[in-house]
Amino acid sequence: MDGLILGIDLCDAYTQLVCEEGETSFTLPTVICKKKNEDKWLVGEPAYASALAGEGVMVDKLVKLVQKDGTATIGGVKYGGVQLMVQFLLQVLSLAKETYRTDQVRELFLTVPRIEPGLLQRLLQTREYLGIEKNRFHVISHTESFLYYVLSQKREVWNNQVGMFDLSADSLCYYEMKVQRGMRQSMVLAERERLEESFSLDILNSQSGARLADKILCSCGSRLLQKKLFSSVFLTGRGFENREWAREFMKLVCNRRRVYTEQALFAKGAVYRAADLLRDKSAYPFVCICEGRLDCTVAMKVISKDQENQLILAKAGDVWYESDIEVELILDHQDYLEFLITALNTNRKKAVKIQLEGFPKRDEKTLKVLVQLGFLDEKTMAVTVKDQGFGEFFPSTGALVRQEVML
Repeated sequence: MDGLILGIDLCDAYTQLVCEEGETSFTLPTVICKKKNEDKWLVGEPAYASALAGEGVMVDKLVKLVQKDGTATIGGVKYGGVQLMVQFLLQVLSLAKETYRTDQVRELFLTVPRIEPGLLQRLLQTREYLGIEKNRFHVISHTESFLYYVLSQKREVWNNQVGMFDLSADSLCYYEMKVQRGMRQSMVLAERERLEESFSLDILNSQSGARLADKILCSCGSRLLQKKLFSSVFLTGRGFENREWAREFMKLVCNRRRVYTEQALFAKGAVYRAADLLRDKSAYPFVCICEGRLDCTVAMKVISKDQENQLILAKAGDVWYESDIEVELILDHQDYLEFLITALNTNRKKAVKIQLEGFPKRDEKTLKVLVQLGFLDEKTMAVTVKDQGFGEFFPSTGALVRQEVML
């Protein structure tokens, strides 16, 4: 199938769009405006201009609006956050479609700073209105985008630990990634920390403010980078578009380290992730552990063909919000189910039992149950067990148990 492979970095201040077919990236403010007395929507700078001229009503901070399931009133009409996000994304997609002269979207990855369950659910709702098939639309965290961007570089860039500072209009965040090599398969760990030392970019407009910002970054850099061996350090975000104000910080990070800047890093990481999904064999032979993915494996001991085996229900590295598992089991004089949970990065193991209270007592191997397993987030598993009956002999009693398990 032909079509666009797209990565969209969706933030409250700005949105960036990158297509796999070219190096061109689009950056626009995350704002939308509806023209008065017209069914016409504008986004980015044209939206600002229209609102400034009094020709329309503008709404900003769209990601926050979607996250809190808020509304905005335009021309006496109340619009939900999801409705406005749909209109915004339609306009963003039209940029790529017009540039590459196609209406087909083969794969789309949205990347957002954090995977918050409410935001995730509502962003996934936009898919149908955008006309994109379910298996071609995904949402990932900035941490995962960072991981895929770095792994797409030359090996010497990520051979040891990799750090990154993201200085945006509303936050200062630090990312760190490392590869742990194993006998069977290597693992990549990536984490994000929002730093309390964040500052407004407006202070860079004065010399005294710039010196203070430089001092703050030097303090963060000394604390986060010391006593660690880094292959490279990346800088991204609006604050690093011009680095003249951060001379002391640049001296610090450039000391015996490779330092790279990339403004479209998260959008490009999302595109690399999208392109890899379409390959027959992944170009990233790692178990990736980061926000949005499980850091443990969930299994059960079962008997199959008179041999005890371990049934893997979910693996470390799986995307938790895309992991919905169903399995039918026949119990043999057992009034509970036991799940074995193994953390990949620490090898910590624990067993969790779910008692089947209210389930019928039946003859040997005639109690069949349906086990449904999903995740509320990367640390919480939801398990539902239903009595399936056993053919015509034992109809289902409707017995059901649901339990949340902390991983």
